[in-house]
Amino acid sequence: MEYRLIVTGGTIDKQYDPLTGELVLGDTYIPEMLARARLTGNIVVEKMLMKESTDITAADREKIADACQAAKEDKIVITHGTSTMVETAKALKKAGLPASQTIVLTGAMVPYSFTTTSDAMFNLGTALAYCAAMPPGVYIAMHGIAFDPDNVRKNLQLGVFTLAD
Repeated sequence: MEYRLIVTGGTIDKQYDPLTGELVLGDTYIPEMLARARLTGNIVVEKMLMKESTDITAADREKIADACQAAKEDKIVITHGTSTMVETAKALKKAGLPASQTIVLTGAMVPYSFTTTSDAMFNLGTALAYCAAMPPGVYIAMHGIAFDPDNVRKNLQLGVFTLAD
């Protein structure tokens, strides 16, 4: 099975800048994460954006949809910031993408670079597994659960994704 992994930025790829004391986006950690998980074959990594999800625009969402449309792989995982992941997933559902594609968006609440407390590796692994197992469609995979984008929200009180109220 071949996958395309589209990188768009977000917390999963943030790192601590000791000079400013802020979390910043640099290069992606995705190749390192795949290597640590011993997933070195059959995954094409496409670094598209390195943005905060709150900075992702409608034009960026169109670019993501175009990348999915152009992909030769039917299994696509998109790393994305959690703040607007739901909006991007909904936009992809409406984009008229090939009916054969399974697209799973994932991210992290804590950056991968915070290795002892991060949920990034678990979420990425879960997303790849759901991508392989789920029927074609668009999903969000966070915290071990695959959600329909139309029935999920980021729960800021709990720090996890939950079913929409």
